[in-house]
Amino acid sequence: MSFEEKRSWIYAAIAIIVPAVYAVVVLRRLADTDAADVAYVRPLITAVIAAMVLNIVANIVAGMLSRREDVDRKDERDRQIHRIGEFVGFHVMSLAALAPLLLAMAEVDYFWIANALYLAFCLAALGSAVAKIVAYRRGF
Repeated sequence: MSFEEKRSWIYAAIAIIVPAVYAVVVLRRLADTDAADVAYVRPLITAVIAAMVLNIVANIVAGMLSRREDVDRKDERDRQIHRIGEFVGFHVMSLAALAPLLLAMAEVDYFWIANALYLAFCLAALGSAVAKIVAYRRGF
């Protein structure tokens, strides 16, 4: 498995785990409170920052556990797979961003708009990572 493929697996895992933890925290709060009154801002900011930090730390650790020449090696196939993954992520984000846009137009609570936008970001990250993993496993 190339280092770039490992990075895609890390990115996919974090794109699933962090939003899942955030969802558990917020759903517990939502069970007792109306959506307009749920304290979601701090957990949302924490989830975004945690995902960034976890990606950085996990990639550093993966790099330290890999051979130096594997980390530095990036060929044309890796660059093409990266482009494909980013292309997929962009289109997933473009489509998923319609939901918060429609929610804003409908003037629903900020809670729903913010969480729909966060979900769009998470789906884009996951879509990008999955596209890269599939390209590595099956070719492109």
